Amino acid sequence: MQKVDESKTIKVTNQRYRQQFHISTPGGWLNDPNGLCYFKGYYHVFYQFHPYSAEWGPMHWGHVRSRDLVHWEQLPVALVPGDPEDTGGCFSGSAIVKDGRLYLIYTGHHYFDDGDQDHFWENQNLAYSDDGIHFTKSKHNPIITAPADNTQHFRDPKVWQNDGYYWLILGSQATDGLGRALLYRSTNLILWENQGPIAKAKVADSEGFMWECPDFFRVNDTDILLYSPMGIKAVAHNFLNVSSVCYQAGQLNYEQATFDHGPFWELDRGHNFYAPQTFLTPDKRRILIGWMSSFDDPMPEKADGWAGCLTLPRELHYQKGQLLMTPARELKNLRESQVANEVMTLASSYTFNYDDQQHSEQLITIDLAPASITKWQLESAGKPLLTLVADQASGDITIQQGDLTPRYAKFTGHQLKLHLFIDTSSVEIFINDGETTFTERYYADQPIQTTVSANQALPTQIEAYQLA
Repeated sequence: MQKVDESKTIKVTNQRYRQQFHISTPGGWLNDPNGLCYFKGYYHVFYQFHPYSAEWGPMHWGHVRSRDLVHWEQLPVALVPGDPEDTGGCFSGSAIVKDGRLYLIYTGHHYFDDGDQDHFWENQNLAYSDDGIHFTKSKHNPIITAPADNTQHFRDPKVWQNDGYYWLILGSQATDGLGRALLYRSTNLILWENQGPIAKAKVADSEGFMWECPDFFRVNDTDILLYSPMGIKAVAHNFLNVSSVCYQAGQLNYEQATFDHGPFWELDRGHNFYAPQTFLTPDKRRILIGWMSSFDDPMPEKADGWAGCLTLPRELHYQKGQLLMTPARELKNLRESQVANEVMTLASSYTFNYDDQQHSEQLITIDLAPASITKWQLESAGKPLLTLVADQASGDITIQQGDLTPRYAKFTGHQLKLHLFIDTSSVEIFINDGETTFTERYYADQPIQTTVSANQALPTQIEAYQLA
């Protein structure tokens, strides 16, 4: 197995945008979270990693672990590309525990020898570890190769166990140019049977030409297929990111390998959310972590020797036909001190008044009135960096990040509840108990200031916490 050349790894040169409580690299590029799992007393998170620059490059698997989902320890790189099964990169995948051993299933990326980075092929491979730190690639690799009706896009396996079998979902593009999710079955993680597609796009422009980073799980007696479709054209206020994250809810018939599902919906409405993955905690909560960046947005931290970070852990719930995300309950352990606790009438503008707003949690509950308009804003040096506006009359929520095209969502009811986590260069916004989320990056070289305002007098409760 290949090793990282430590003499060539890139280091962080400036801390100005470094996150305080989000997973990021020790230096280098990060994208998709991989292999989320719980093993021998630790939560493990792996991530797509290029250790030699702050640009996307041959993918490794970076690795962190935690006992509490809050404090993360950097571990040695788990997978390094360059072996015959992954000559061009160790692309995304997942993890499962079998007989006391931790297994990683991942995509091996390979380039044809013509210098064209868009001319490649992909297979699926297995690695294992008994201590959760040092991994060995299986002698049986590759364990899955692409079927005849597939294009070169064939990646990102997500594995789980059900009713005596191991199951695996794969992101795929059929030879007709449409994205789909392929289902596989195994008894030993080595020999896999293709069960065929369980869901597929009908039209590329409206449902995607390729479905990346699929996940499949059950929550509140409902099966969820979660994936990142590529190539969807924007429609009004929907699908405005270059690549979206969507889900379909239904029921999987394991015997017939069919998925009876409804339409697909966008999961997060922000500018900076992609390629999420989920896992189960020991107490059976479904936790999600995503990549808090995108390939098309600027990433000023590249100049400082690093790029990208992961979202905070989020709990998933399925209620009234909607997948909801709320902050993982463990995140309360980040609270160092309460810096605001007020019940008031929000008559115009309220300015948060505590020193370190870049590392804080805010909870704002506003009782709305007909035609009320409320606004939350983060600014620095007099310049707005993030602005969220909720219009009660139309039910529209709009968020503006700098000069980028706004993002939008809908809300209902007569109360607006905002739950925000602010870190050095990000804000995660949970609205009305997770009915809507916005995941956003921002970059400030001066201290930030946050305010909440309304166009009329509204009963309001405000809490804020300094985060350690």
